[in-house]
Amino acid sequence: MQRGPSNKDSRWFGIVALFVVLGLVGIAASYSVRNWGLMAKARKLKNPVPSSDEAIAAGRQIYTKHCEKCHGVNGDGKGPKAADLSVAPGDFTDAHKMRTLVDGELYWQITYGRLPMPAFADKMSDEERWQLVDYIRTFSQNVQRPSPAAPATLRP
Repeated sequence: MQRGPSNKDSRWFGIVALFVVLGLVGIAASYSVRNWGLMAKARKLKNPVPSSDEAIAAGRQIYTKHCEKCHGVNGDGKGPKAADLSVAPGDFTDAHKMRTLVDGELYWQITYGRLPMPAFADKMSDEERWQLVDYIRTFSQNVQRPSPAAPATLRP
């Protein structure tokens, strides 16, 4: 007759599980701290693409191709794939939230993504990502943009 796992085996498993959980918490904490530093840099980025009719039209094409399925036709986060995602897509029509974001933050989010949103650094040029920022701003036309302090470069 075979017996179940011994108390020694159970303790060993518990210790290993504890270290795995602590390791994951440490990784998550360091990722969070790193992101705060990058977002501080992102807030300083200045959009080099003027919000012209041409830039907005280009941004609209990019949005339709890469963003609309999740963020929706109206930018309200209610695209056809939104319900399938683990995190709701951003609502660009939320004037209060959009007022708090500078262009550099939107650019950073587009560039590096955050699960479940993919990164677009290798799918779009810098200019296309800035054009997309200009177009995203049109979803809440009455939003006043906060001004970044000074131009900066963003490096992860």
